[in-house]
Amino acid sequence: MNLKKRYRTVWCTYTLVSLSALTAIYLILSRFLAINIGGFGRIQLGVIARIMAGIWFGPFAGAVCGLASDLLGCLIQGYAVNPLITFAAILWGVIPALFVPYQTAPSFPRSKKRTILCLCAGTVTACIVCTLFVTTAALVWFNGYHLYAILPTRAMQLLIQTPIYCVLVCLLYFSPVTAQINRSLTAYTKRSVS
Repeated sequence: MNLKKRYRTVWCTYTLVSLSALTAIYLILSRFLAINIGGFGRIQLGVIARIMAGIWFGPFAGAVCGLASDLLGCLIQGYAVNPLITFAAILWGVIPALFVPYQTAPSFPRSKKRTILCLCAGTVTACIVCTLFVTTAALVWFNGYHLYAILPTRAMQLLIQTPIYCVLVCLLYFSPVTAQINRSLTAYTKRSVS
């Protein structure tokens, strides 16, 4: 299997418009459907847009969506760009995309259970890396918070958001949207996401 071919992003008008829409969805969901937990944690559904950008269009497209959504979010809110939080935003789009199972041959279809397991493993890994490690490190190093003061809140955020994200990612992956994206990308090339 050629990894370069597997994780290639098809750059066409459809991809650019879809990534723009997913970036806008992130901005809307992160501003209106966010629940603050203490002063150091926030559960938001906007991250799903970053994850699905990577899963549907490839890790590089997920990274672009994460970067664009973070920079636009900082611009809208008036925050300074924190490089580690921007790095976490990029990782939200990259990590789950690396776990998407690859269809090797039409005669050997992958099972739905295996696909769900891979999607959940990618989402859990992204939650742990981005929420617990990278963003927590950014809050400690750049904002001056004490690690042991914010760690319980960050751990609670991780425990609450991880199952929600896993369910939503699986529902979106097995929705008709994935089939529509496959049809549209196949019209441009022979690549599909499932």
